[in-house]
Amino acid sequence: MVLRPDYPVTTARLLLRPFTPADVDEVWAYQRQPEVARYMPWAPRSRERSEAAVHQMVNENGLGQEGDCLSLAVIWPEAGVDGGAGAGIGRLVGQIELVWHSEQSRQGELGYVFNPAYQGKGLATEAARALLRWGFEEFDLHRIVGRCDARNTASAGVLERLGMRREAHHIDSALREGAWRSEYVYAILEHEWRGGTHP
Repeated sequence: MVLRPDYPVTTARLLLRPFTPADVDEVWAYQRQPEVARYMPWAPRSRERSEAAVHQMVNENGLGQEGDCLSLAVIWPEAGVDGGAGAGIGRLVGQIELVWHSEQSRQGELGYVFNPAYQGKGLATEAARALLRWGFEEFDLHRIVGRCDARNTASAGVLERLGMRREAHHIDSALREGAWRSEYVYAILEHEWRGGTHP
């Protein structure tokens, strides 16, 4: 059985929904940027690579077995009033995902990528909080981790604002484009989530 949130997932400012093929240009708008790719396991993407990524994410709309990834487009309705493709319906400002790692141990992993044009507004924290809530309260996970490049202080800040604790600092754990990268690992348990304050 595949479990899915009730779409769209709404927060105070955002809508989270499955991806559609029409999202390619807005996804490419941030996936092609060097400042985004520098913290990711991929180089800046061509439009074709972003189209392939969106095609994959379109099918990642629920969790049915270990290894599945739930990928959602983050829509900000207040944006998109500039006459662009998203005018009147908001703009796709990023993507958020929850990977199901273990059914027996009830483990999951949170991930997100946002367009730099919309960073610094608390949108990533708001979207991530909604997906954590679903993962713990609806999908019944016991533990959710989040990882980020150790240089990415903004991403580390999001994980900390979510109440996640830093559990590891993996030094020189990945070699990408001829340079060693280090990684922070954060985590939060279900009882910690339920015992916290999450508007």
